[in-house]
Amino acid sequence: MKEGELLVKLSREAIITYLSSRKEMSPSPDIPTQLKEKSGVFVTLSNIKKGRSLRGCIGFPLPQMPMAQATIRSAIEAATGDPRFDPITLDEFKNRIVVEVSVLTRPTIIHVKNPKEYVEQIVVGRDGLVIERGPFQGLLLPQVPVEHRWDAEEFICQCCIKAGLQPDAWLVSGTQVYSFQAIVFEEETPNGPVRIKSLTPEDK
Repeated sequence: MKEGELLVKLSREAIITYLSSRKEMSPSPDIPTQLKEKSGVFVTLSNIKKGRSLRGCIGFPLPQMPMAQATIRSAIEAATGDPRFDPITLDEFKNRIVVEVSVLTRPTIIHVKNPKEYVEQIVVGRDGLVIERGPFQGLLLPQVPVEHRWDAEEFICQCCIKAGLQPDAWLVSGTQVYSFQAIVFEEETPNGPVRIKSLTPEDK
């Protein structure tokens, strides 16, 4: 939990530093050893004044760089480089945006004999998904189907759409489906207390 709090605070500091100076900060050499290990990381920004509506989400699915560095870069890109949204302003970020950091396990391919079996292998609230088909790739974090109250089949269809594919592309031979898990740390309020986000699906 302590490392998670540090990652959230690091994200907030990185965004404020970049929005104020257009400079990417460097992680402190004194950070815990665990944050120097390579890991996949995503940073999600939400507007708390609009029901926690998504305001930006960018990250690294694979452990390409140390966790702290990946968090800094993901945070800056989530605030300024998500093509779905206008860049966040400093005032908006300080007063209306809450930060969420997801620390990912390495995606592993799901092996099935029949594509219809994918639905049985995916657990909503545990798994995130990556869909790959040729040059197309899409990723959805494990908290996404919980927030939207999707079942496993809707989840995999939505991941195909995220990849720019037809919703049923997961049933077509040659499409690869990967799963991963994540620990998610989120602010309760802007710059407020940090908690581990529950990924337990609610009853419909």
